[in-house]
Amino acid sequence: MMKRCPWATQDPLYMRYHDCEWGTPLHDDLKLFELLILEGAQAGLSWITVLRKREHYRNALDGFDPVKIAAYDSTKIEQLMGDSGIIRNRRKLEAAVQNARAFLRVQDRFGGLDAYVWRFVEGKPVVNSWTRLAEIPAQTPQSAAMSRAMKQDGFRFVGPTICYAFMQAAGLVNDHLISCFRYLPLAGCGSFRARKETGFEPRSGGT
Repeated sequence: MMKRCPWATQDPLYMRYHDCEWGTPLHDDLKLFELLILEGAQAGLSWITVLRKREHYRNALDGFDPVKIAAYDSTKIEQLMGDSGIIRNRRKLEAAVQNARAFLRVQDRFGGLDAYVWRFVEGKPVVNSWTRLAEIPAQTPQSAAMSRAMKQDGFRFVGPTICYAFMQAAGLVNDHLISCFRYLPLAGCGSFRARKETGFEPRSGGT
């Protein structure tokens, strides 16, 4: 039987996400934008809650089209606040609009969100070698640097912990445990990093 990271061994939806998406290097601008919005929506909640609402989010937010979302006004926000299929948090919905506008500015300046975020790992995934979930940090110097830059460029709900969860999910880092069946196939995509103390608090699971 395939051995997975311990956080993905119960819910079938979580298992599919772990097996097919989490930690796989992602370079599609629109998919990266979708992930960024969903990571922000997760703040204070479990990732499985967001996963269960993802399809409804895609319908409610025009397929995560940044051009359309950037044009949302207060009337649209009120409409979304009445949609029980998404997380009805006004600050998070307003942040999605601000992030869509920031995304468009980043496209003009950097050519895309892909180039913008991958520069923080020099274009190659960081391959870690964790044996226990308790070893995985909640944030790293790279995620802190990404957070600072994104805030300066107008993004919201992009603290260092959210940015690290985004980096894990989008494959900028390989944080699968070395015992996980996904670790070795993905390790070939990146650069190994020596294990050392990070100085940051560990996280308890994956997103």
